[in-house]
Amino acid sequence: MSHPELEAYWLPFTSNRYFKQHPKLMVSAKGAYYRTESGRELFDCLSGMWCCPLGHAHPKIIEALVQQAEILDYSPAFQVGNATTFRLAERIADLAPAGLDHVFFANSGSEAVDTALKISLAYHRVRGEAGRFRMIGRERAYHGVGFGGISVGGMVANRKAFASAMLPGVDHLPHTWNLSQMAFSRGQPAWGSHLADELERLVALHDASTIAAVIVEPVQGSAGVLVPPLGYLQRLREICTRHGILLIFDEVITGFGRLGANFGAQRLGVIPDMITFAKGVTNGVIPMGGVILRREIYEAFMHAQAPEYAVELFHGYTYSGHPIAAAVGLAVLDIYQQEGLFERALALEPVLEAAVHSLKGEPGVIDVRNFGLTAGVDLEPFSGQPGRRAFKVFEYGFEHDQLFRFTADTIAMGPPFISTPAEIERMVEQLRMAIRAVQPD
Repeated sequence: MSHPELEAYWLPFTSNRYFKQHPKLMVSAKGAYYRTESGRELFDCLSGMWCCPLGHAHPKIIEALVQQAEILDYSPAFQVGNATTFRLAERIADLAPAGLDHVFFANSGSEAVDTALKISLAYHRVRGEAGRFRMIGRERAYHGVGFGGISVGGMVANRKAFASAMLPGVDHLPHTWNLSQMAFSRGQPAWGSHLADELERLVALHDASTIAAVIVEPVQGSAGVLVPPLGYLQRLREICTRHGILLIFDEVITGFGRLGANFGAQRLGVIPDMITFAKGVTNGVIPMGGVILRREIYEAFMHAQAPEYAVELFHGYTYSGHPIAAAVGLAVLDIYQQEGLFERALALEPVLEAAVHSLKGEPGVIDVRNFGLTAGVDLEPFSGQPGRRAFKVFEYGFEHDQLFRFTADTIAMGPPFISTPAEIERMVEQLRMAIRAVQPD
């Protein structure tokens, strides 16, 4: 059955031909649930796209959005400012690890990553080390879809069509997942810290004087919740410090409570030089992203030999620090604090862990991983049909009141912080039923 009214919209990261023959349309959302056009209530298993930890339609967020729109709906970001955005920057800096106390606003995770990469290049240049141009990413990493992000990213499907326009000089660390050594790990795997030493190999290959930054996700979310081995991130920090390389944590997913702390850096005990954020800062209600950076990085630009009226960094966006997004961000941070939701996420972690690891032994389940309020379940691909098994699990879930998220043959879960233990257990039981139900075509 065709749906000509759907034809004009080209959906992102979607099998458009299939979707337009089998459309799935949301009409409303409230709390931890979406409502479809058929009236079905779907539990939001991934907090939107990792971006709605407070659920949907929170009245305090709506009130803040409307009030700000009535007072100051837009203000230029260049050469003028507004108090709301300055307040949000201060609040975010207060949540960040010690020493990271300046914020540059963007509008998405992709923009935040490209901003951090550009700051890295410019920082080394103003310090007289313009030869540091190389960026080091990691296999299976997702850093958005800007040309910088896909260059340092390591998801092949996101890169191959655009290879001719990649940043020059980028290299990649190996990913940290090893099925034979860490299958069914609970929390951080004990094996794998030595994989960080691959950075020393890249330093020897390229020479540290050419490397500007290393960027990693504390937990690799879009690849299916790949959890860092114990000691791995600490080792990366040590190597970067020794060689004068900036360490960037992409916390677009892990920031704002997903790991039961303000940022993953604090949960994991490693302080990077920059943190990128987005998603949870506005609960997905309105786009916003940004970079939190060390004071020393900011000061290097401020102390450059240039007139006071000169622009220090030729970078920014029309909507950087948008006042409505900033007002929403302030309301969201208030709710996190007033309702104790980072602590709630931490308290729900063992509930999710126990539930997902009960899937061990189900047909086709080859690995289960969890950390914070995140979990990933790997399914054995159907022969000759990679990705098909997880897609069918997604379809089953949609018909049984669960909105699952899949990538390749992995089901990823990151339920809202407002979830109840019963909702999390029900989500996993429905996943169990889906895993048992799906069969090859």
